[in-house]
Amino acid sequence: MEITRTTLGIAAGLAGTLFLGYCVYFDQQRRKDPFFKKKLRERREKAHQNSSRSRNLNGPLPDMNDHEAMQRFFLREIQLGEELLAAGDLEAGVEHLGQAVAVCGQTQQLLSVLQQTMPANIFHLLLKKLPEVSERLRASMKASGNGLHEEDVE
Repeated sequence: MEITRTTLGIAAGLAGTLFLGYCVYFDQQRRKDPFFKKKLRERREKAHQNSSRSRNLNGPLPDMNDHEAMQRFFLREIQLGEELLAAGDLEAGVEHLGQAVAVCGQTQQLLSVLQQTMPANIFHLLLKKLPEVSERLRASMKASGNGLHEEDVE
């Protein structure tokens, strides 16, 4: 018994139709679920809250003369940046890492470590954002009255 091209075409068409029917059936079952819309709404609200929380980059800035406050701020920004990058929010993650780099006392060493550990495209995005983040940090520090010197932000 030889399988012809026509038979293969019919079998492929039948398999495709069955697969689409399967997808439509389970999509309808999912949509009929009374908790589907509630779960979807909750997921969207949670994502919106996380997004707005991560975009709140104008939070309290530490006193540049308080070494412990600067260290806490630096560690918090690094952690937030890494979490956001892992979650897929590249822009907010890069913003937080940029703030950490801007207040870091050893900028070149931190950038070297980040270059070795981050994908190249994300690292280049960080380098592009760094002047903007540093300038925004400078403006924030001037507005809050903290003494900011050129060597404090690179």
